[in-house]
Amino acid sequence: MTKDMIAKSVSEYFVKEGGILNIVEYKGKGKDVPVKDYIIRKHFGSWNRFVAVINKRYPVIIPEVKKAPVKKTPAKKEVEKKDVK
Repeated sequence: MTKDMIAKSVSEYFVKEGGILNIVEYKGKGKDVPVKDYIIRKHFGSWNRFVAVINKRYPVIIPEVKKAPVKKTPAKKEVEKKDVK
């Protein structure tokens, strides 16, 4: 694999995951990742350099999910109880 192929495949994986993962989170995914972390570090030198290349070549853009509007319920008034003797 070339550097460009590695960057593109991992960038697509990051979009699917919902954001750029750090090295510990990426290693924790096990066999689910498209390229192993040691291959990435071998080609790019470090994880931070790899993330910089991804941000430049294939930026990770996460589509925002629109949330449903929250309906406000009116607050109930508390009735004061008079102390009757």
